[in-house]
Amino acid sequence: MVRAAGAAVAALEELVGGFGTALLALVVLAWSAVTAVTSLVGVGLLMAPMLLRALHALAGRERHRLGRRGPEVIGPDPAPTRLRLALVDPTTRRELRWLVRHATLGLLLGLAGALLPVLAVRDAAFPLYWRLLPDGATSTSLGIGVAETWADALAAGLLGLGWAAIILGLTPGMARLQARPGRILLAAGPDTDLSLRVAELTATRAAALDAHATELRRIERSLHDGTQNRIVTVTVLLGAARRMVARDPSGADELLERAQSAAEQALSELRSVARGILPPVLADRGLAGALTGLAASCPVPCRIDVEAPERCAASVEATAYFVVAEALTNIAKHSGARQAAVTVRSRGGRLRLDITDDGRGGADSAGGSGLTGIRDRIAAHDGTLELASPPGGPTTLKVELPCGL
Repeated sequence: MVRAAGAAVAALEELVGGFGTALLALVVLAWSAVTAVTSLVGVGLLMAPMLLRALHALAGRERHRLGRRGPEVIGPDPAPTRLRLALVDPTTRRELRWLVRHATLGLLLGLAGALLPVLAVRDAAFPLYWRLLPDGATSTSLGIGVAETWADALAAGLLGLGWAAIILGLTPGMARLQARPGRILLAAGPDTDLSLRVAELTATRAAALDAHATELRRIERSLHDGTQNRIVTVTVLLGAARRMVARDPSGADELLERAQSAAEQALSELRSVARGILPPVLADRGLAGALTGLAASCPVPCRIDVEAPERCAASVEATAYFVVAEALTNIAKHSGARQAAVTVRSRGGRLRLDITDDGRGGADSAGGSGLTGIRDRIAAHDGTLELASPPGGPTTLKVELPCGL
């Protein structure tokens, strides 16, 4: 039930977001009709370049919206804005077909997504205020029926529950139906040159490999400089204790105690290195429990708010964990903040993290703050990272990752 409610809320958000672009699509469609008619007398030919720019901008906005709510919609090369070239351009024709569908079916679905919660609340709460209505007022949001008794009022309240059932059962399918024309018609066609996207993926892959190599160097340095030295110390102390056990038992006992202490420290460092590779707490307690543990160990009071009914791939959750760990470390060391907050949401196949603090601000991802490696980790998942940190604060770090299931 909780998962269905979360999916319904996400679907309503998608429908309302699509309603906004559908209204703009209706305006552009009407503009297109006016341009086509006035082109017969030459006036529309002057408006055509501006209309084409508006069409391409709206299509780009819809690609971005769909990409935030699900898999990325890879757009084609920039379409022409000259009328003669646009008439034979396949991208422009696909965008026009999307415009007609989104301004009609998409608009109706978005309107339904905006009205359904209002209708559900209005009818479900009707028994609470029906006595305050004037005589003869309509009981239901459908415009029919008049409540004269408590039984009539409760019947109207049951209609509100029916609206809620429709929201839970139908809105995810409505959201997919609204998004489908955009995902089909606004994506790059088979004849589109994807060289720019290939170059972007090549750069992302190189960044991921660099981040992997950096992580291996960190692990090797931790093992060489810390754990290995302590194990050598244990070996030396054990050898000295073995030679002293016959002639100086008390001295040998002291050396064995020091060897035990060094072995315990080496074991602790090995566990720390293992947690740095893939924290076992993620598998044991999930992302919410792992982040709660990070907040508990942070010197700055930190509030954790995780709403992620959908589990993501282990590598994605590990990246989210390391992003929060790095951010909280930076907050504790450099921000001078009095409090911090971490908000995590998982909806529509995307994992979103917002990390804020009330510190002095001025953080720079390229200025040695430790976020460069994190940015490479995120890029390897085709995710995004935005850092806003004006002087004086507050600092906000926004990360978005595909769940990768």
